[in-house]
Amino acid sequence: MGTRERRDRSNQADRDLSGIFHSAAEQFSISAESIALSAVGGYGRGELSPGSDLDVLILHDGSFAPTVLTEFVNALLYPLWNANRAVDHSVRTRNETRTTASEDLRVAQGLLDIRFIAGNRDLLNSVAADALGDWRRNFAKNKAGLRASIVERAERSGELAFLLEPDLKESRGGLRDINALRAIARTDNVPVSMERLASAEALLLSVRDALHTVTGRSRDQLLLTEQDKVAELLQFADADVLMYEVAKAARAVDYVMDLTWHRLDHAPKKTLFRKSQSHNIGRGISVTSGEVTVDEAGDLSDATLGLRAAALAAQRGLPLSVESAMLLAANFRSLPTPWPRSTREDLVALIGAGAAMIRVFEALDQEELIQKWIPEWEHVRFLPQRNVLHRHTVDRHMLETAVRAAELTRTVRRPDLLLVAALLHDIGKGYEGLDHSEYGEELIRPVALRMGFSETDADVLGTLVKHHLLLSATATRRDLDDSQTIEFVAQAVGDPGTLELLHALSISDGEATGRTAWSDWKASLVADLTSRVHDYLVGKSTERPAPQLELSSEQLARVEKGELSVTITPRDEVLEISIIAPDQTGLLSNIAGVLTISRMDVRSARTRSHGAGAAMTWLVALDANANAPSEEQLHSQIAKALQGELELGRKIEDRIRSHRQFPGIKVPPPVVRAMNDIATNATVIEVRMHDRPGVLFTVAKAISRFGVDIRAAIVATLGAEAFDTLYVTDINGGALSEERAALLANQLENLLITQ
Repeated sequence: MGTRERRDRSNQADRDLSGIFHSAAEQFSISAESIALSAVGGYGRGELSPGSDLDVLILHDGSFAPTVLTEFVNALLYPLWNANRAVDHSVRTRNETRTTASEDLRVAQGLLDIRFIAGNRDLLNSVAADALGDWRRNFAKNKAGLRASIVERAERSGELAFLLEPDLKESRGGLRDINALRAIARTDNVPVSMERLASAEALLLSVRDALHTVTGRSRDQLLLTEQDKVAELLQFADADVLMYEVAKAARAVDYVMDLTWHRLDHAPKKTLFRKSQSHNIGRGISVTSGEVTVDEAGDLSDATLGLRAAALAAQRGLPLSVESAMLLAANFRSLPTPWPRSTREDLVALIGAGAAMIRVFEALDQEELIQKWIPEWEHVRFLPQRNVLHRHTVDRHMLETAVRAAELTRTVRRPDLLLVAALLHDIGKGYEGLDHSEYGEELIRPVALRMGFSETDADVLGTLVKHHLLLSATATRRDLDDSQTIEFVAQAVGDPGTLELLHALSISDGEATGRTAWSDWKASLVADLTSRVHDYLVGKSTERPAPQLELSSEQLARVEKGELSVTITPRDEVLEISIIAPDQTGLLSNIAGVLTISRMDVRSARTRSHGAGAAMTWLVALDANANAPSEEQLHSQIAKALQGELELGRKIEDRIRSHRQFPGIKVPPPVVRAMNDIATNATVIEVRMHDRPGVLFTVAKAISRFGVDIRAAIVATLGAEAFDTLYVTDINGGALSEERAALLANQLENLLITQ
């Protein structure tokens, strides 16, 4: 079952048809100069499967009487029909062919593969030239119709890579999509990576050949009952291996299709002098023609470059170019163990981009980069699931779960743990005889440590993977009014923070699986169980907001003087900036603003006011286009800001505007919560939102305008998510009233939503 057999089959059909053609022409005294027989579509490409129709076009010059032409066509076709050969034929002049092609996209596409069999070769060559020329000239007009037909097929036949019983021809990622891509490539509008599809097309065609052979029928849907026979004929170990290869091929087709339409949508208008503009967005990373690209002249030996480029692409809602993915694979360097913090945050930012993550992840996966970073991924890559509840292969299901988890990042304190758990929750699947949840726990812990998570975080991830089915199974099978049920779950989970992560993971996993596995009824039961377990755990928990910055006696003495000082210390890939400054209204917003306009991205920060001053420790990463300032330069900038001599608002807006020049992604709205902390006699304001330039500046400025003091701040950036905790007090140094705290939280949330 291969290309040679299909070509031999087509050649034999050519010989049969040529003999019949010449015999009929002689019978009716028809000159071969006035008529031609051609193959179109798959037959034209020489891809005849055992059950394929013979798609033929009979061309003539219009000189025949209708009765003579009819008799000739019948003489040509009857021998084929009598031999039980399926034939799809049409009879047209050159002008009729051109008119029909202009009205029917499928005819137009089929003509692009027209091939001579017998008769007048010049007549056929003229039709072929018309077909290609018209296809190119009319593509702008036909593009919408072609896309609509592709979408309609996908909606009707599903995605080949993820179906239990896929249609090899009609499903998304199938043979018709390959033909559509081939037709787009013939327009020369955008590059189409057809060379990437050669092995995929060969595999799908061979599977179809085998399907026709074992069934004896012309059918393209690969049913479960036939997969073992097809696998045996093609010498695969079993049906699972066969479907693995089918999924792999379909994913390659789907990836090229998605990228090709993106390129068509963003193709610059062709003008004589126009050149594609390139915008630098990171070290060695740019945006060119709507794609994120890696600079070939950059530092390709940087092992962190790949995930950084992927995160930047996903967060901007742009694809990573095929060429860049190939370049990264060709110059792959292993990441150090543990990963640098910035690389772990890049992975979290990639996963947290939601739906925009899929095509970027797919680009990396097509070049086998994911399994190089996370070797455990290789086992689940394209792994089929023989389970009617699941719609997707194991790896795609985990991606879909991560997409759902990205919508729930506001509901948890540790969105980074939620996202990584979502991506890898089924990493233990596919090992015969092992429970995938328990084995997944064994696998995830070393993965987490390798990524640079702490021992505590690795334990939490292990708990999430081991128990990702716990809430759903318990809620639907146990009595929630039984105290032993609640205690059982509580002991398995351990603490409220892990519980909220597990609840979000359960929702994400259920929604990604589908409505057959996750319903409103089930969601309500899981929410009820989670609430009961939370109440049980809170009664035994001492969980509090993030602790304030601890100051040494030396720091306390310096802070009490209230004199401005700045110290910068390089720490691996970030800068640690220690600041002591005189305490004043707007201090936090001013310093956050200075760091923003200095093109520094805050990774984390802790601040605390004491006496006449405040101490601050910032960890920042430099923007790709920024140079590290000296301590003197930063000291000068902060001093000016504290004196009101810098237009921070305008300069920050300029940076935000630059950040917004790319499409970006849809993210959950900001969430602001307020609670009083008895231990510190302060009101704690928690801000959870998508990170962007100037977030802390905006938050701190709004709080100061509300007429309260910011006593301390704990700032964390987890991937692309900001989680800021601020301790505020009223003018008397105490916590706000519940009403005033709620009003502050509401006003701040509304401000962040509208910006």
